[in-house]
Amino acid sequence: MRNHYPWWKWLIIAVVVIPGLFYALPNLFGDDLGIQIRGTRGATLTSSDLSQIKSLVDSSGSVYRSIRKDDRGISVRLTTPDDQLKVRDLLEQELGNRYTIALTLLPAAPNLFTSVGAKPMYLGLDLRGGVHFLMEVDMNSVARRAQERYVADIRAALRKEKLRYKEVHNRTDGAIEIWLRDASRLPDAEKLIQREFSGLTIDSTQVQGEEHLTVRLSESEVEDLSEFALTQNITALRNRIDELGVAEPVVQRQGDRRIVIQLPGVQDTARAKRILGRTATLEMMLVDEEHSLEAAQNGKTPPGSRLYKLRDGRSILLKKRVIYSGENITDAAASIDTQNGSPIVSITLDAVGSRINQRITGDNIGKRMAVVYIEIRSRNKIDADGQAVTDQQGRVVRVKERIEEVITAPVIRDQLGKRFQIEGLDSVTEARDLALLLRAGSLAAPVEIIEERTVGPSLGRANIDQGFLSVIIGFVLVLVFMLLYYRAFGLFANTALGLNLVLIVAVLSMFQATLTLPGVAGILLTVGMAVDANVLIFERIREELRNGNTPQASIHLGYDRALSTIVDANITTLIAAIVLFNFGTGPIKGFAVTLSIGILTSMFTSIFVTRGLANLMYGRKRVKSLAI
Repeated sequence: MRNHYPWWKWLIIAVVVIPGLFYALPNLFGDDLGIQIRGTRGATLTSSDLSQIKSLVDSSGSVYRSIRKDDRGISVRLTTPDDQLKVRDLLEQELGNRYTIALTLLPAAPNLFTSVGAKPMYLGLDLRGGVHFLMEVDMNSVARRAQERYVADIRAALRKEKLRYKEVHNRTDGAIEIWLRDASRLPDAEKLIQREFSGLTIDSTQVQGEEHLTVRLSESEVEDLSEFALTQNITALRNRIDELGVAEPVVQRQGDRRIVIQLPGVQDTARAKRILGRTATLEMMLVDEEHSLEAAQNGKTPPGSRLYKLRDGRSILLKKRVIYSGENITDAAASIDTQNGSPIVSITLDAVGSRINQRITGDNIGKRMAVVYIEIRSRNKIDADGQAVTDQQGRVVRVKERIEEVITAPVIRDQLGKRFQIEGLDSVTEARDLALLLRAGSLAAPVEIIEERTVGPSLGRANIDQGFLSVIIGFVLVLVFMLLYYRAFGLFANTALGLNLVLIVAVLSMFQATLTLPGVAGILLTVGMAVDANVLIFERIREELRNGNTPQASIHLGYDRALSTIVDANITTLIAAIVLFNFGTGPIKGFAVTLSIGILTSMFTSIFVTRGLANLMYGRKRVKSLAI
């Protein structure tokens, strides 16, 4: 009776195995070509939206499998890539900017599975294909913009305290110089700055017998600004990716100024690059109409102002102080001006931006306010002969190019508040892209794409085939060996091994984890570890038989005495996998995840399931010998 499982142990096996088989099955059905339609900024789509989209797809003449509405939006399943692109272009043209439309791959599993949340696991960039970007944040611009804000704030604070100044300006080395008309009041100014601006450090210097203050950003302030810029950029880029409708993207920091972005399954890589590569910031500034534009063009730019270029090449003089930027924009929508038919972007501000906009426009009616578009681009460095310059390793040298242009500079006709419009755009496409960027959030600092890799679907399919072929070959070889060497008990081990693979896939699918090529290596390793546990048990049973124990006693002692060794070996490997996951990078994390899951499932199948099969075959019987 000691080789007999009580009913509750069989119930545990059933509770684990049956749901495992169910959640693993969706991975057998593959994917359909599809289009995903979502409402902008999380708006819910209605049945009327579904009817409109269905009529548009019908009018295109494309063959489609289904059009369904779910919690995430509306999905259209098509049969060919040509139909997919055709329908996407038609929907973008007809639906406008009220929707986010993205090419995607949709699971082909029947509704029975999707209705209870059984979905196939995600495939990573190396298996499914997609695009990889490495972006670098321009931290110099972060410090420069902070210094410009401090200059304006210091001037306002000095005026408030009635400390008259000759000049407050930035130096090229990042310092800010403060020259007072009465040098004897420098201690008062120093106390004011220490009290009001904790992020600045102060030096008192003397030039040609005239004292002035020199202040700089403190090291802690620079670190805080850099950390904020990096965090804000990661958030903004993730929001842009959400607008693109990409499933399971990877957006993570690398070091103190770089961001890694991986977009698995992206088919429209050109649009992804265009949206993410538009490393734009938007700033609002007042036009300086108090000073001469011609004098500024001749090199006599007044302090506190700067020359910019309009889109048509004409110069314009703007005040340096930024009124507000894209960080204060909560919504943006592209549309057509009903009066002149030109594209516009309607902007909605948050509470802070609304108050600033109200105050500034109310105080400056009749004056002009400019919208400045800033972008950082990189290009190959070219020598005098027109050839690309390379470094010592033979890599092409890239140089940064900062582009700043004034989109529009309209006259303020009335006090503005929470909403206003941007005009002067070249096309509807530009208006839509700009609206998307502003909806997703402005970048706290410009970023540059310094590395780009595109993994095509053919390479992804080759990786899948090679990875799974290695698993199948290893799996089959192990099955044959175990069956020939351990006979009936080898069959038990093979059954547990197959079940182990099913449970790994089921867990990955249930938690919607992403399977990468290193993850496939982790699965292959768990196959070997699962067999190792069974080998320990079976050899222990053989040893008990050689010692003269009965077959029933040998089965019982073999499993009991091998248990502690198996548990110790698997726990130490599990600890190593947890360490790899906590301290490793992306590919290593993928390996650690599948290894950890495989260790847990292999312990269950190797100990619990194989003993159940042995008990089912030999339990409650008088057995003279074992097929082992």
